[in-house]
Amino acid sequence: MMASRESAAIQPTPEPAAATTRSSPLTRGVLVTVAALALVWFALSVPGPGPDVKVTASTPLHLPLEALGFLLVILAIPARAERVRDGVALTAGALLGALSVLRLLDIGFREALGRPFNAVVDWGNVASGASLLRDAVGWPLASAVVLIVAVLVVALLAGMPLAVQHVGRLVSRHRRGVLRATTLLLAVWLLLTVADVRIGKSSIASMELAPYAYEELSSIPQGVRDQREFARATADDPLAATPTDRLLTALRGKDVLFVFVESYGRVALEDPELSEGITILLQSEGERLSTDGFSSRSAFLTSPTFGGISWLAHSSFQSGLWVDSKQRYDILLASERLTLSHAFNRAGWRTVVDVPANTADWSRQGFYDYDQLYDSRNVGYEGPRFGYPTIPDQYTLEAFQRLELSAPERQPVMAEIDLISSHAPWSPMPSIVPQDMIGDGSVYDDMPRSPAPSGAAETRKAYAASIEYSLGSVFAFLEAHGTDDTVLIFLGDHQPTSVVAGGDLGNDVPISIVAKDPAIFERISSWGWEEGLLPGPEAPTWRMDSFRDRLITTFGS
Repeated sequence: MMASRESAAIQPTPEPAAATTRSSPLTRGVLVTVAALALVWFALSVPGPGPDVKVTASTPLHLPLEALGFLLVILAIPARAERVRDGVALTAGALLGALSVLRLLDIGFREALGRPFNAVVDWGNVASGASLLRDAVGWPLASAVVLIVAVLVVALLAGMPLAVQHVGRLVSRHRRGVLRATTLLLAVWLLLTVADVRIGKSSIASMELAPYAYEELSSIPQGVRDQREFARATADDPLAATPTDRLLTALRGKDVLFVFVESYGRVALEDPELSEGITILLQSEGERLSTDGFSSRSAFLTSPTFGGISWLAHSSFQSGLWVDSKQRYDILLASERLTLSHAFNRAGWRTVVDVPANTADWSRQGFYDYDQLYDSRNVGYEGPRFGYPTIPDQYTLEAFQRLELSAPERQPVMAEIDLISSHAPWSPMPSIVPQDMIGDGSVYDDMPRSPAPSGAAETRKAYAASIEYSLGSVFAFLEAHGTDDTVLIFLGDHQPTSVVAGGDLGNDVPISIVAKDPAIFERISSWGWEEGLLPGPEAPTWRMDSFRDRLITTFGS
């Protein structure tokens, strides 16, 4: 038995079949080659840039001229000059990888913010885009998307040079066959170009990458100059020298409230699928406020942002400068630019900002010269969240009344109040309740809460409902607490994301001013704003950065 076991133990392992040994490296080589060719071809085939850029199943069917040009360059390098060939291939691969990342960012920015990615000024907005995605779809899905994008970016930056190098070596080994194929494909490319053969809106014979690379490179000097010019503009501010006794004199004694309604864009008034309930609300509330002695005028402002990054709109509105990127925003915050809140503070108002979305300390309070900051932590809210919004808008406004306006002996208040119930992803809203029932927010405990809507139709419906709720909260506040000394200006910060706003609808947002004092409207008669809360298609449209100067000059001595 022992001998038997020992002989069994020392029996040699059978040799694997020769065919198996030979096929494994061959299979791996074929897979690597196919993967390298697919990655390079796809990167060269992606259309763009443009507002209608879509990556579809037909994208790889394009015939990119840049691919044929690369093949000719490799063929022009002698076969023995391996280092030169590899150097050219690696350099081309690194450039292709970087341009592919930029084009993916272009597509993402157009989808979320309605504009292309700017390689000079937009890197700081990438994190903001991730935050917008989180707000729109929630943490789990947003984290998965960010992880996939991160892996894709690494693959493009690290894998593309190796893929192009592999293709270059393959071309060099099969020079004669590749030359014939390239000549044939060049002829096909010319025929497709002359015949203008297309897939959808894009030509099959494409030449997208070279113009895109030129556009990106040529934008760098302009972007650098823009930042220098903007820094100079922050310091060039004639209104900053306005004497205090001549500043905002026609508003003295008034409580001036600037209320931003999240995502309240022009689309909410002009898209028939969204606007019916909103326009009925604006018309009926305008009539009701009129019976209470209020008058109103409305127009449009063009926001510097679309779909998100609200602070660019707030800072443009406050500073009188066009702040359309994080770089400009950072330059502004490092300056001593006169903001609206600073002007009111100098002129004797108590200045307040209410940012219910904030859950941590806000470092911008000093720049804006606010005396008081309210956020989700210090307004006494004990109710539930409704999706993204930390606090329902009606509670935010009622808490502001309780904390600031109810004191019998106080100075006039200027406030910026940033409402957030209409923030993406537009989860179902609470109902409007009587003001005296709001209390600490516990009244919302029994109201139903459900997940964010899915699909474009549900999302658009939920968006319209959220705007109705936010505007209804503003009107309930005015009806309950508006006085002869109330001047309320409410406006949108930007259009909603493209899933709601669609394609080319611009960046306009409605703005309305409501007050009882006729002198307010006599002052702004030259503005040409339309009567009521519902601006029509022909209502004046100003850039958002023009409002600061208009307000200060109109209501100053």
